[in-house]
Amino acid sequence: MGVDLVDITAKRAALTPNRIAFEDALTGRTLTYAQLEDRCARAASVLASFGIGREDRVAILCRNRIEFFEIMFACAKLGAIFVPLNWRSPAVELSALIADCGAKLVVFGADDEDAANALSREGLAHLALDEYGPPASSPAGAGAPYEHLLADASPLATDRRWPGDATWFLMYTSGTTGQPKGVIQTYQMSVVNAFHVGEAFDLRDGDTTLNFLPLFHSAGIQLVTIPTLIAGGTVIVLPGFDEARALSLMPRLDIFFGVPAVYQQLALHPDFEKADLARVRSWGCGGAPLADVLVERYAAKGVMVCNGYGMTETGPTAFIAMKEDALRKIGSVGKPLMLLDVRIVDADGSDVAVGESGEIWMRGPGLTPGYWRKPEETAKALTADGWLKSGDIGRRDAEGCYYVAGRIKEMYISGGENVYPAEVENVLARHPSILETAIIGVADEKWGEVGHAFIMLRPGAAPVTAGEVIEFCRVNVAGYKTPRHVTFVDEFPRTAAGKIRKHLLAPAPNAPAR
Repeated sequence: MGVDLVDITAKRAALTPNRIAFEDALTGRTLTYAQLEDRCARAASVLASFGIGREDRVAILCRNRIEFFEIMFACAKLGAIFVPLNWRSPAVELSALIADCGAKLVVFGADDEDAANALSREGLAHLALDEYGPPASSPAGAGAPYEHLLADASPLATDRRWPGDATWFLMYTSGTTGQPKGVIQTYQMSVVNAFHVGEAFDLRDGDTTLNFLPLFHSAGIQLVTIPTLIAGGTVIVLPGFDEARALSLMPRLDIFFGVPAVYQQLALHPDFEKADLARVRSWGCGGAPLADVLVERYAAKGVMVCNGYGMTETGPTAFIAMKEDALRKIGSVGKPLMLLDVRIVDADGSDVAVGESGEIWMRGPGLTPGYWRKPEETAKALTADGWLKSGDIGRRDAEGCYYVAGRIKEMYISGGENVYPAEVENVLARHPSILETAIIGVADEKWGEVGHAFIMLRPGAAPVTAGEVIEFCRVNVAGYKTPRHVTFVDEFPRTAAGKIRKHLLAPAPNAPAR
């Protein structure tokens, strides 16, 4: 049995009933904690009317909105399992996930009505969050939309304690390397994550944060919305990321968390230099490495963006660098947070020396117990004594700060030397014409493998050739690390967290080589 979590909305309604829990950034609509609890309890009644009970799966397909969290908390009240779906995925992929989790109900918003209508399996019901379009497009037997049902429902009285080791929701991994897996998220994981977020970001009673990261990704839920609600703060919800609106909201925010692509877009916006960022107390970044040049760009405005590291499997918060180290130890993700043990190990699972690279292993009460109905995958990822094999390469310095070099599968060997693409990508980010780079290893008759760099140029920047890119690398990194091939791209295929899906990058037939 894990550490129990109290019913969050019920407890907050008792403690701070008149505080604002949620605000819709577009309409200005707000919900107090008392109103939130009433709606969540009514939503539990609505779900129960669809036959949803303990451990039944409820899928949801929608953009960022307050109702997402109402359904999420309603599932907790019933002991049901909540399953956010990626609205960017085609129907064939969504159908596979519905089948994998065995959902009994899919809840959907107007933007994703067509995708929801395409999902059908025996025993799957539909619930619309918004009014339907033409009747012909409505799912058979869907009935009245959410708000109508909510108005007619009575608040459902449920158990006020949620067992820590029970599954609250499933997060399907974004699939940078293969088939998505349902990562089990327990109530205890949320408790530990909230503690870690409080520690890492100095989260305080009544703080305000912005929710915009996709809600089918763990960061959208846990960084830092759920911790903010536990702390009695206010969450402003944007349907998706809008850099202009985000910059305009900064004077109201205490904590901001984004992925590197978000920080890049903010920095490129014409209002960035004059934006008022002074109120935001804590800035965090995760999901992928934040380029050194971006850290320095924000530091010039007095903003210390702290790199972090975590996984869906870690709940997700695991590391966050301290503000005083953001520039002193640029590139570091900091030290493991309080309730997490970490090892750096070699291929045999033995600890490596300080400064040497190896796989990051983690253990603690905030880790997932495994993957939904995939015992073999769970056994591959977790050792018998509870260590999670991250699949990421890292090292620890003499002061105990950690650095992440990237995925083990991304490392390649050129002329007998290990090459970590993230290191070279970070160097190329300093080129004035380069906005972003992704490097993969490709076969080479002479060296075994060499680097192939995919380059996205900065808007309006001076043109650059493949030869100039290669020469820039030769000046700044060792010869064996210098890519031998360069391909220019307009966009990168990405996951919800903004990570580049490198396995989808294909070398151009006539890519320049040196």
